[in-house]
Amino acid sequence: MIPVKAYAAQSAVTSLAPFSFERRDARPHDVQIDILYCGVCHSDIHQVRNEWGESIYPMVPGHEIVGRVLKVGNHVTKFKEGDLVAVGVMIDSCRVCKNCNANLEQYCIEGMTGTYNNIERDGVTLAQGGYSTQIITDERFVYRISESLDAAAVAPLLCAGITTYSPLRFLNVGADTRVGIMGLGGLGHMGVKFAVAFGAEVTVISTSKNKEADARKLGAHSFLLSTDESGMKLHANHFDVILNTVSANHGYTPYLNLLDLNGTMIIVGLPAEDPVVKPFKLLKNRRSIVGSMIGGTKETQEMLNYCAEKNIVADVEVIPMEYINEAYERMLRNDVKYRFVIDMASLK
Repeated sequence: MIPVKAYAAQSAVTSLAPFSFERRDARPHDVQIDILYCGVCHSDIHQVRNEWGESIYPMVPGHEIVGRVLKVGNHVTKFKEGDLVAVGVMIDSCRVCKNCNANLEQYCIEGMTGTYNNIERDGVTLAQGGYSTQIITDERFVYRISESLDAAAVAPLLCAGITTYSPLRFLNVGADTRVGIMGLGGLGHMGVKFAVAFGAEVTVISTSKNKEADARKLGAHSFLLSTDESGMKLHANHFDVILNTVSANHGYTPYLNLLDLNGTMIIVGLPAEDPVVKPFKLLKNRRSIVGSMIGGTKETQEMLNYCAEKNIVADVEVIPMEYINEAYERMLRNDVKYRFVIDMASLK
């Protein structure tokens, strides 16, 4: 067994605090990773505070992991000691269902195994995440990272990045596609970067006028204030695709009005309350609403390769591990541009 330092929540109402535990030794197909950086996702807060239910404690959060390979099992073929690698939202799946065979492991029929707050496939081991000094994962769920990119800024690509890349690719967003990005947080800012890189006409849609300057700095071509009734009317039937990254409670109906014929709203944000949808707004223009969850192993590596080619990374604020509770409070106030990333050297 391998001793590991971490920060963990002991219950839904306690702050994250230092925690030590043991990870299993590497198996033949495993990669043992020294964690350098871990991004802080809003879903970490949801799960730490049991806002989605079924949280398991003690909980070490973190699923945006970047590190270097310390050791590989004797059957590992893709990685070697010293490689710069990443681990994302999942660490396993059944590997035999039709979705897993199509490299869509996030839609595993049995259910994927999350990087933390999950029981591993052995039915006993509690999976613990990246707010820790090391992680051990089967090589199928480990990704190669280019040394040319800022490793800290790569970390959020493993969740915020793939969560926006995958649905935009699924809908073939490219030149001549008119894309609206709802929300300009950790997910939204990556959605803007990818949609712009794909050649789309990109508009940020926000309730905050003060987001306009930042939207344009990120590459958005225009900005739509959703509280401006006249602006919303002018954009009726305008967009081919709307990427909805908003996690605050909101109704979908006003935004469905913005979709053109055969337009699609992609849902990647998770509000606490179920949104309101008027079916007539779907009938008009044959509009649709689709959901999307991260990406599979093949697509995640594809995204990381694309980011290396186009020099795309997240905008981050690097923090020490001991700052994590303050970071959570700032995230709840939307006081970060656009993702906190923990420097794990502060824990070691």
